[in-house]
Amino acid sequence: MLYYLHNFREAWGPLNVFQYLTFRGGGAVITALVLTLLIGPKMIELLRAYKIGQVQRTDGPSTHLAKKGTPTMGGLLIFLSMTLSTLLWMRPDVRFTWLLLFVTVALAGIGFWDDYRKLIGKDPKGAPSATKFAVQIAVAMIVVTYLAAYPPSGPFATKVLLPYTKQLAFNLGVLYFMLGILVIVGASNAVNLTDGQDGLAAGCIIFCAIAYGVFAYAAGNVKFSSYLLIPYVEGAGEVSVFLASMVGACLGFLWFNAYPAEVFMGDTSSLVLGGPIGTVALCVKQELILPIVGGIFVMETVSVILQMGSYKLRGGKRIFRMAPLHHHFELGGIAESKVTVRFWIVSIILMLFSLASLKLR
Repeated sequence: MLYYLHNFREAWGPLNVFQYLTFRGGGAVITALVLTLLIGPKMIELLRAYKIGQVQRTDGPSTHLAKKGTPTMGGLLIFLSMTLSTLLWMRPDVRFTWLLLFVTVALAGIGFWDDYRKLIGKDPKGAPSATKFAVQIAVAMIVVTYLAAYPPSGPFATKVLLPYTKQLAFNLGVLYFMLGILVIVGASNAVNLTDGQDGLAAGCIIFCAIAYGVFAYAAGNVKFSSYLLIPYVEGAGEVSVFLASMVGACLGFLWFNAYPAEVFMGDTSSLVLGGPIGTVALCVKQELILPIVGGIFVMETVSVILQMGSYKLRGGKRIFRMAPLHHHFELGGIAESKVTVRFWIVSIILMLFSLASLKLR
């Protein structure tokens, strides 16, 4: 918790920089990145030694069969570096960071349990789906209940702002509670579904985190929020430090997860990355931007829903060659690495389009 070093600026002037968000955000990125790069090789070696490797589906793309045995549960790497970096650079007296850490730890726990049962317990089903879903809902309910009791922005407590408009808001009343749960649970599972190609989920989540980092920084600044016509949320700026740690951890993970991957996330991290992003959307009052900036995750999820619906309602007929969507393109003859990079490009465009909502009002 290096923030308090600024109290000793009288003794040494340069320590004053520790009170600035921009400095601590940069420090969080670098710290998480370095930690990931330092811990990564040892963790991969340990996972390989204990034969904690990927079990490939035989009905998937044939090119993925070669990935069998690749170390999995690498999401622990993201979780550890992201959490440690946040604790080091955060401002401890701001509630939102602790809320995000709670979501991170809770979802990491259920993800780790699922991976443990699959990879170490040799149970192909892993943790019961109903139990995982129940835990996700419980976590979301705790977050939404807390934000209802202590709203981020009083005048907008149960309102959602329509992007690209001048504070056009809809008061959902009690329905906002349901929306909050949907945002957190939906985001968590959407990232989990996207984690099916080397570097895909980690790369796309980086752009989501950058976008929401900008929204958080602006919402936490009285002048910026007033100028940009977004709700002012006291303490929201500290959320950008957490997101900076996420960016650094994902960048470090990509070092090992880029094609051909040396390690996979597993549910330990794929569940963790989406849930906090959904929580951030609620904390900074930018809920409806999430489907835009996270458009890739939305498309992946919708493709699964449509595929399942078509299979059940149309007598086994499919819409896509395989769902989620990235497998559809891969089975169409596009190389896995090319699909991943193209999805990254779309994510960048969606990030820029979402950030444009700050001025297109």
